Amino acid sequence: MRINPQLLEKIKESLSSVLPITAIVLALSITIVPLTPGALVLFLFGSLMLIVGVGVFTLGVDMSMTPMGSGIGIYMSRARHMAIPLAVAFVLGVLITVAEPDLTVLAGQVPAIPNQVLIFTVAAGVGLFLVVALLRILLKIPLSRLLVGFYLVVFTLALFAPKGFIPVSFDSGGVTTGPITVPFIMALGVGMASVRSDKNSTSDSFGLVALCSIGPILSVLLLGICFSPDSASYTPAALPDIATTQDAAREFAAAAPVYAREVAGAMVPICAMFLLFQLITRRFKRTQLLRIISGLVYTYAGLVMFLTGVNVGFMPAGQLIGATIATGESPFLLIPIGMLMGYFIVAAEPAVHVLIKQVEEVSMGSISQSAMRRGLSIGVAVSIGIAMLRVLTGISILWFLIPGYAISLALTFFVPQLFTGVAFDAGGVASGPMTATFLLPFAMGACEAVGGNLMTDAFGLVALVAMTPLVTIQVLGLAGRVRRKLASDALRAELMRVKDCVLYYD
Repeated sequence: MRINPQLLEKIKESLSSVLPITAIVLALSITIVPLTPGALVLFLFGSLMLIVGVGVFTLGVDMSMTPMGSGIGIYMSRARHMAIPLAVAFVLGVLITVAEPDLTVLAGQVPAIPNQVLIFTVAAGVGLFLVVALLRILLKIPLSRLLVGFYLVVFTLALFAPKGFIPVSFDSGGVTTGPITVPFIMALGVGMASVRSDKNSTSDSFGLVALCSIGPILSVLLLGICFSPDSASYTPAALPDIATTQDAAREFAAAAPVYAREVAGAMVPICAMFLLFQLITRRFKRTQLLRIISGLVYTYAGLVMFLTGVNVGFMPAGQLIGATIATGESPFLLIPIGMLMGYFIVAAEPAVHVLIKQVEEVSMGSISQSAMRRGLSIGVAVSIGIAMLRVLTGISILWFLIPGYAISLALTFFVPQLFTGVAFDAGGVASGPMTATFLLPFAMGACEAVGGNLMTDAFGLVALVAMTPLVTIQVLGLAGRVRRKLASDALRAELMRVKDCVLYYD
């Protein structure tokens, strides 16, 4: 049986992404953080599923989500009356958010608010901001103006929200832009901007994920203010009792159908909308449709494998490692170890592979995949270091979010628009399932071990992961602009020198 060469290439890329974090955990398990055999076996099984799952998923996205989103975006931008396309965008935003698996997990961690109330309010926020994002592209509104305005509203509301809901509200902005919604929304933006021929069309194709991440933050802050809950609790996942490799296999076999249903629920609304779109417009030919259907199968299979691997294999290991380091002789080792894991773990996020590839294509190579990876890795490493400092000291998250967003929003006025859109999209993409199922349990295990408040001290990690790439990617753009200016000045000076020499000899 001959393996698809494209699939083989994707799995090789995935292997290079997952291998570093696997090596770090193995090194920790034989040095300062001895893991139980059961936890280690689960982690290794999970790593294998991750490698195959991410490879299959990214191939599926290339074949299905990207052409689907781009095609719908092009059609919507050419519509004579925008009311119907915008209404479709709102419904699509609501449907895919309601079905996002990470949002269900978040709702279960906020017991003071009924699950369905929270889920549908957050979904309405995403749908509304997807409409705002599409209007921005059509009306050519600079992204920086909208970001500054909306984040001023966010931080104003944060002053009135219950303290325990501020970290959860910012985390919600990360969990609702998951591995299914991000590729589709990004492709939708590229499709809508592609029909324009002005100089800002490329930069305007980014920013949809950034704006859609704001809606959930506002929604949860408003709910916290309206419900005025007295408390919110979180129950960590119990470590399964694993004695043999067969026990580990049973854990994965039992969990796989659960995530299969969750992923199916997340993909059905997108598939239904695409089917309706195809029946109305007949945009895609038979060959294209067959490729998209095949891609959807790959996407589904890859994401089921990925979610099963990280939830069953990575979550217990993260929780155990965090708790063991925190109760050891040097709890401050949480900071450098967390930063090291954060630097490498972002490369294993499925949507990150989609983002950096699309950025390189749309920017025609001016933003390389290696530069994007490096910028994201540095940003996530810094954010995990801050998160571990908060776990150990209990410092309010606002001491980091306010200056962090102030710097990132100020940079939007000095860097090329393309880098602003990419940076704010990267924030939502970096805070994906790997962060929620390994780094967040790592922080929770440590927080519980030192007797901290989980809701105020451990939650907020996803928010910090979503914030720091905003600064690092824009600094990357600013550095590029400075280099180009220095090169231009040097060239101009050299031309003047040559001109002076010619005049002198004449």
